[in-house]
Amino acid sequence: YPPSEAADLSKKLLVWYDANKRDLPWRRAKGTEHHAYAVWVSEIMLQQTRVATVIDYFDRWMAKWPSVESLSKASLEEVNEMWAGLGYYRRAKMLHQGSIDVMEKHGGR
Repeated sequence: YPPSEAADLSKKLLVWYDANKRDLPWRRAKGTEHHAYAVWVSEIMLQQTRVATVIDYFDRWMAKWPSVESLSKASLEEVNEMWAGLGYYRRAKMLHQGSIDVMEKHGGR
């Protein structure tokens, strides 16, 4: 597309999105201090898993571990128990390890 058409298409797409986007729990965190964490958790859960399946898991996860810090303090056993049913447990293990790394190497940011 020429730049002028691409800009017009982009505007139309954003208008359509605003009118039709789904209400998803990780989007509700926007503007909060835990928004990036919520998106991170959702992105990991959504890998090879349907949105409809993830929503309940995400809500339970965030109720138990609402921050990177709280997740980093959990045991891997707890994480795997909460993950049960989503499959591909390596995703849970790496998310957990990532939270530990964020806290230890980056001060939680």
